[in-house]
Amino acid sequence: MASTNDLKNGLVLKLDGGQLWSVVEFQHVKPGKGPAFVRTKLKNVLSGKVVDKTFNAGVKVETATVDKRDMQFSYMDGEYFVFMDMETYDQLMVDRKAVGDAANFLIEGFTATVAQHEGEVLFVELPAAVELTIQETEPGVQGDRSTGGTKPATLETGYQIQVPLFITTGEKIKVDTRSSDYLGRVNS
Repeated sequence: MASTNDLKNGLVLKLDGGQLWSVVEFQHVKPGKGPAFVRTKLKNVLSGKVVDKTFNAGVKVETATVDKRDMQFSYMDGEYFVFMDMETYDQLMVDRKAVGDAANFLIEGFTATVAQHEGEVLFVELPAAVELTIQETEPGVQGDRSTGGTKPATLETGYQIQVPLFITTGEKIKVDTRSSDYLGRVNS
């Protein structure tokens, strides 16, 4: 249990009959008239739904214990992603739903943060940017345009993103895992 005065970003709360909600942002408000309150933006850990919720200041809320560990992605086993705990060398099978969009950027050997609650995997979180190799892209042809153009490129994971025209097959690039945007070339 924690007080609404102790809320911070990333804290996971157990609300509405056991549903897990992560605090995205919060604001303590002390109006000139009336009691203080806490305005929050909460994200459902499983569904990703975001809601605004207001609590009276000082009210007790139930917190959930979420175990976040850095694990290395080992391989795919059917519909499951197999991660290895780097401290204990235990292997954990995670289904595609829990991995979510991170699956687009996972290759063997990558380290990801795996969040669990009571033995159930909630989500898999990658670093903000990863380095991947372009598996296939068409040669870029610069036309008569005033700004740089983009073209589709397939990454080594099989996922397709838009890259600038000067990028060629076999190049290593940096990709934003949150927005799937091209960030730049990687100097080797």
